[in-house]
Amino acid sequence: MRQLPVARGLVYLVVAGVAWGTAGAAASLVFRVSDLGPGALSFWRCVGGLLLLVAVRALRRTPAPVSYETRGRKAVRLGVLGLSLAVFQTAYFAAVQATGLAVGTVVALGAGPVLIAVGARVLLGERLGVGGLLSVAGALGGLAVLVLCGGDAAVRPLGVVWALLSAAGYAVMTLLTRWFGRHGEAGNGLGTTVGTFAVASLALLPLGAVEGLVPHTGHHLAVLGLLAYIASVPTALAYALYFAGAAVVRSATVSVITLLEPVGAAVIAVTLLGEDLTAATVAGTALMLAAVTGLAVAEARSTR
Repeated sequence: MRQLPVARGLVYLVVAGVAWGTAGAAASLVFRVSDLGPGALSFWRCVGGLLLLVAVRALRRTPAPVSYETRGRKAVRLGVLGLSLAVFQTAYFAAVQATGLAVGTVVALGAGPVLIAVGARVLLGERLGVGGLLSVAGALGGLAVLVLCGGDAAVRPLGVVWALLSAAGYAVMTLLTRWFGRHGEAGNGLGTTVGTFAVASLALLPLGAVEGLVPHTGHHLAVLGLLAYIASVPTALAYALYFAGAAVVRSATVSVITLLEPVGAAVIAVTLLGEDLTAATVAGTALMLAAVTGLAVAEARSTR
């Protein structure tokens, strides 16, 4: 099977990171106009993304790629990826609910690159080098400035635990995607995403049912429109690009590039939600963009 070029994988990851940045604003609007809970929102996000991806796959009518893994190995791969995705998304929503957006974001997204960098070094033998370490440090510093300096932040232990669990789910998902890609078992990005979302939807169904899958209050048409957007752009599109790109790009680089999520969220907050453009927003965004650019250039050079 022909492997995706690394340069294109980098572009895919950048687009995925920016698209993910719009999910937080859309989710905030869902919580504002309805009583839908985080577990139910995660369930509908996965189900909606799954339906869209299945439809796209059917319209493309392309032959399935050649795979050398057994059905059992494929089931294990998709099962672990799906459970990791369910944990990553739902624990993050729970962290935001328990300790607020600022602390939940900085702990979950900040711990992710650290866990991935350590895991990539121990499990995959990937080295960052001095430049890579500086880029990761710059990205984490930019994230802290961008999120924590924008207002009051209250640290609550339960929220921190949820955020760390979210980071662990993201780290497992990223490391496994890279490992499978290196061993020729990643399939294609679309097929992997479809299977992963099917498993995540099944895993989230009981939690969503407990919370209530249908909102009892709020503007139902507005909720449907927001869910349709969440399922399409920051879910179906973003995760298909993520799984394709993460299979060919070093894990630590993936973790830093996808930190573009809070950058995208900050841009939306300023341009669409009317928030003030503060010095912290500018400085944090600049630091993170510089770190992402540095790692992308290093990744491109290492593959020549």
